[in-house]
Amino acid sequence: MNATATATKLVHGVIDPAHSRVQFKVKHLMISNVLGSFKEFEGEASMTDEDYSTAKVKFSINVASIDTEAPDRDAHLKSADFFDVENYPKMVFEGQGMKQKDEDNFELKGDLTIKGITKPVTLNAEFGGFMTDPWGNKKAGFSVTGEINRKEWGMNWNAALEAGGVLVGEKVKLICDIQFAIK
Repeated sequence: MNATATATKLVHGVIDPAHSRVQFKVKHLMISNVLGSFKEFEGEASMTDEDYSTAKVKFSINVASIDTEAPDRDAHLKSADFFDVENYPKMVFEGQGMKQKDEDNFELKGDLTIKGITKPVTLNAEFGGFMTDPWGNKKAGFSVTGEINRKEWGMNWNAALEAGGVLVGEKVKLICDIQFAIK
């Protein structure tokens, strides 16, 4: 390496939960969306500062922290009809690299485990950039979105509607705004 070249360095970050959100939305009655979030989660990411294709991401959610602002619905989502939190308290995503699509957008591939079932998923990750906060802490931000079919993870419960259709949609949209504290 010559004197003008910069060394590639490993960047490691842990999720800052105070500045991160994990949300979802799903169709209800086929006419509107129910929005929800998970309040307890943790994760970390490691990558080089020049090559995100080698990024490693591990993210877990405490499923019992689900919140749709309707306690009865939350209790049903925690039951065996959906997440079965008694037997499967965590949902885990393990990413194995990001493929750059353009300057700020990446494709994040990994394995998502829900209810003991692991399936590959592809998510969209928009890189917000690096910034140093007023206390000298380096941060990195990402917005991650995607869509899964809940039935692929054994969440099959539904109810038929009199006019046709079903009570709960199969597709679940994921919306995550994540800030990492860089170590």
